[in-house]
Amino acid sequence: MAAEHILHMQKSLSQMNVQIHHVLSDITGLSGLAILDAILAGERDCVKLAQLCHPSVKSAREKIAQALEGDYRPEHLFVLQQSLAGYRYYQGRIAELDREIQQLMKTVDSSKDIQEQVPERTKRTKYQRQVNDPAFDLRRELYRIAGVDLTDIPGVSTLTAQVLLTEIGPDVSRFRNASAFASWLGLCPEKRVSGGKLLSCKTRKVKSRAAIALRLGAHALCRAKDYFGEFFRRMRAKLGAAQATTATAHKMARIIYHVLRTKTPYTETIFHACDEQARQRAENRLRKKAAELGFQLIPQAS
Repeated sequence: MAAEHILHMQKSLSQMNVQIHHVLSDITGLSGLAILDAILAGERDCVKLAQLCHPSVKSAREKIAQALEGDYRPEHLFVLQQSLAGYRYYQGRIAELDREIQQLMKTVDSSKDIQEQVPERTKRTKYQRQVNDPAFDLRRELYRIAGVDLTDIPGVSTLTAQVLLTEIGPDVSRFRNASAFASWLGLCPEKRVSGGKLLSCKTRKVKSRAAIALRLGAHALCRAKDYFGEFFRRMRAKLGAAQATTATAHKMARIIYHVLRTKTPYTETIFHACDEQARQRAENRLRKKAAELGFQLIPQAS
């Protein structure tokens, strides 16, 4: 509903020929709201309005001033004022909801033997707070409840980890192994056999918020420069985009089960070890085949 009011504000500005969206990426940011408040307060000097931008804005102030030249008609200003008031009203409701969620999360018991300090992130990309993230430190609360940092796993954001903990909780001992956990989520093939004939091997259709969150996280790894990104692209070339998303979500589910069961931080060393073992097996096969044909393999000097 707040997003609808943003669209109304953009429409009012466009009708007044104010092209502020060309110089500011977000009109509801710090600079955008300051300019909108000044316009509604009666300021019409484009140069003074441009000076209200935060120093971090990269657009030239002269270009911003040109974008603010328009026909400020009363009827459009009225709609702009109404939309801005509606946007701030729903932002206030969202803030109240964040405070309520924070209070409820504090009532959840903490996991045993954890430190108060949240470990540093090991992801290559720098964390940037998203617009829809809660106002409080959600990552710290999730670490306190789970006893391990789930956001270190590629494709798992703070909101994804929150969905996982609200759906399955920090205790996964009810599942006998990772395969049962992935089957409960509907992320593994289900073979249907009748009379010795394979009828279908598609995944089961389940309505699980946790499975949907994992699929969204897996789809976001299509361009990642890590093990999961390479795995997704390899599966996409072999099976297609839909099956690659399911396969990557399946692998993420198994890792999440292991991390929650053992309370050990996520690390990619096991994947590198498996890749090295696969490379060694391939080399041994080539050497054996070459020996059968009477050849000898000589490593190339790097």
